Amino acid sequence: MIPPGAAARAPAAVGGAPTETAAAQPHAPFAQWVALAVLALAGVFVLLTFDQHGISNDEEVQHVYGRLLLDFYLSGFTDRQAFEYKNLYLYGGFFDLVAAALERAGVAEGPALWDLRHLISAGFGLAGLAGTWMLARQLAGEWAGLAALVLLLITGAWSGAMFTHTKDIPFATTMLWALYFSVRVLETLPAPPWRVLAGLGVALGCAFGLRIGAVFAVFYLGVGMLAAVALQPDGRLRFALCGALALLPAAAIALALGALFWPWAAMAPGNVFAAMSAFSHFSFDLNTVLAGRVMNVGEVPGHYLVTYLLVRLPELFLAGLALALLAGVRAVPALATGQAQARRSVLPWLPVVLAALVPLVYTVLAAPPLYNGLRHFSFVLPPLAVLAGIGLVRAWQGLRTRPPLLRRAVLLACALAVIGQAGLLARLHPYGYLAYNQLVGGVPGAAGGWEQDYWASSLREAVLALNRLVAREGVPAQGYLVAVCAEPLQAQAWLAPGLRATRDWWGADFYLSATHMDCDQALQGRVVAQVERAGRVLAVVKDRRALVGEDRRPR
Repeated sequence: MIPPGAAARAPAAVGGAPTETAAAQPHAPFAQWVALAVLALAGVFVLLTFDQHGISNDEEVQHVYGRLLLDFYLSGFTDRQAFEYKNLYLYGGFFDLVAAALERAGVAEGPALWDLRHLISAGFGLAGLAGTWMLARQLAGEWAGLAALVLLLITGAWSGAMFTHTKDIPFATTMLWALYFSVRVLETLPAPPWRVLAGLGVALGCAFGLRIGAVFAVFYLGVGMLAAVALQPDGRLRFALCGALALLPAAAIALALGALFWPWAAMAPGNVFAAMSAFSHFSFDLNTVLAGRVMNVGEVPGHYLVTYLLVRLPELFLAGLALALLAGVRAVPALATGQAQARRSVLPWLPVVLAALVPLVYTVLAAPPLYNGLRHFSFVLPPLAVLAGIGLVRAWQGLRTRPPLLRRAVLLACALAVIGQAGLLARLHPYGYLAYNQLVGGVPGAAGGWEQDYWASSLREAVLALNRLVAREGVPAQGYLVAVCAEPLQAQAWLAPGLRATRDWWGADFYLSATHMDCDQALQGRVVAQVERAGRVLAVVKDRRALVGEDRRPR
């Protein structure tokens, strides 16, 4: 059995740095209290801002799916409309089922319903931040935990997305907690504690209750188990059997929750494989953009995800990853020639490394259909943050013999990088998911060449600007028609009385559009309001009332 805390000691020993446990790290309690304070402040931020976000393109159909799943259960399994509704049955309904149940209980209705969904999603985002902290500190101590937490928090693709990416962030969070408990399992084989097994089962079940992509988590754990067996000096068969039997309660919990939240998958043995096949060949008529090149989602190159990581992650995050990679390369010879006990001690790191690398390798080799930048692979962000945080802390520890002035300069540079990124997110709020780093010139440099406000979240603010305009003028008895370059609900939920979203673009009095993929150019009109952040126009309001004839034609 691997002794608890061995994972925290191993990397230092392997990488050549002084060996130290988490408890022996200088000022570790201080780092813990800072991390808790950061999490608390993040929670306050969520409570203060969850009602400032627009409805995303997919939210309406997702919520309908949740309602239909709820009807399935409340009807005694007779109402099966959920399994005929678009292609949503290919997804688990965990998040949407919870949101629909709260709606049915009268917690929220009307526009407040969408704010409730964003609050729940942000709650998952906070749980993901907490899990990232827990995982990093489990592997490398309190300072690594704090570093990983801060890196993920200042990443717009997480903190800016956790309100509106209601499929992606909950899934990423459940995958992270499955990873955390997988690490704990590998640390305590062949007899993991029941709390660890229960946590693993719940995390895996909820992950499968969101996406079939949860098979990645099973793969990481499976590889870790095989490696643990291979590293046993003797009694490998007995060790393997004991470990497999120990995991049965976790498997039972995962299967039960997976079936509860994704009942279609449990209705036939082949449904899970059908979902996997569907998503591996998933493609439709939608364009994405990469480095200025517009292409169909089925034509994206294998480096799509890696490239988006390079331009979306904060510079300090990328530096941490580079340092982690360097430390890993340096550790390989020591692991190859070291004693078996040393190799066993780093076993808990294996699932984390796999979680960070396997999805990237998969996209490079398979080049699956992708769009919206990092969105579909948000679950790689937490394990990458863990490795980057550990990379930064190990590099800092390596500077302990360097002149104090150098150490202070490095610390100041890191602090300024964090403050600068936090300032960028503040300027972008509530559209933090649009953040880009300086490799592409930041947010201004990314305009036109990279994915922008693909969720059209800025439409809520555009609608409010239109409401103020017509309030000053007054609304005629017949009202106004408003065309929207998005789903009509994304505007209708916030439109003032007398304004109605329409699909009749030709006859529309006003036009609301995000500037993503030049959709704002689809209709002519006088620009009367704009949504701007960090020097970029995110959405426009166009007045079309004075247009006649061909000027009203959609382009």
